[in-house]
Amino acid sequence: MSEALGILEVTGLTPAMAALDTMDKTAGIKLLQTESNDFYGVVLKVTGPVDAVQAAIAAGRSAADQMGGKPVWAVINKPDERAWTALISPVEVSPLIQQPVVKNPNYEVLGTRSEGPPVADNIFALGFIETQGFTAVFEAIDSACKAANVEVIGKEKLGGGYITVVVKGDVAAVKAAIEAGTAKVQGLGKLIAGHVIARPSAAVLSLLPKS
Repeated sequence: MSEALGILEVTGLTPAMAALDTMDKTAGIKLLQTESNDFYGVVLKVTGPVDAVQAAIAAGRSAADQMGGKPVWAVINKPDERAWTALISPVEVSPLIQQPVVKNPNYEVLGTRSEGPPVADNIFALGFIETQGFTAVFEAIDSACKAANVEVIGKEKLGGGYITVVVKGDVAAVKAAIEAGTAKVQGLGKLIAGHVIARPSAAVLSLLPKS
């Protein structure tokens, strides 16, 4: 590849998805892969022209930092061909959490346009509730569903007790659901993040967890 590689490592799945959404909406980049480490971190790997990658990484790390995601980043212009063996990993499933820890985006279901990265025409919102502890997230998601008309579309574990539940619905419903759900976490576990992404980008949609 002759384009630049952007790397953004974020603590927590929800801050990582918020950062990715911001990156995808900021500049013409394409998500190559995500990779999770064993310390609650999610690495986002994106590619594109160096100026676009630099702008996207800057926007993404700002978004992650605002959510306490402790971002670490780098932009590599024209990575050495020999380095790609380590930069891009084979898809891997962790036997411990029984979920993929290396993921390639699935853009095929979203459609494409003739130039630039794939896009999705969507009018809905995604809501994320991430906690450390199952009891907290189970109580939170039940409260979220009782508060508004939302659909649970997935649950994802990150290791270290980090669990994220993702819901879908119109913006008002998702905001109400996330507000109600996060309010239930106190005393049951640690709230990592509660967040709403309106009109999620194609990159985020390509990574939606499966329930």
